[in-house]
Amino acid sequence: MRISYSHIEPAFRDAVDHEAGRHIEKLARFLKRYNGDLVQLHLSMEKEPHKTAYNLSLNLTLPTGTLHATGRSAEVRGAAKAAFAEIESQVKKHQQKLRKDYAWKRKRPRSFTVPGAVPSGS
Repeated sequence: MRISYSHIEPAFRDAVDHEAGRHIEKLARFLKRYNGDLVQLHLSMEKEPHKTAYNLSLNLTLPTGTLHATGRSAEVRGAAKAAFAEIESQVKKHQQKLRKDYAWKRKRPRSFTVPGAVPSGS
């Protein structure tokens, strides 16, 4: 997986690297079927002016599509955690669509009732 950063101030780089490292390992487990050179992750961060809030946006480019996620928080690590949680759920949903899990989902069993039977408990 190729990872690129942009617009991250040097003061916040260590916090983003630390939080992103753990989540990138988890993403790598989900994406182990893809060729590592074809998967790209781009992180971009901005600090909102006049507020103490940070926005972290992620773009994950896969051979089968592109996923986008954003995280917003008062702390840098919180924004990273929110963005990676969103992208992980999108990856899971994307892979379910590729596997066509909706076609393989089992139907719920029908409740079987005998005509003229008396319900128990009455």
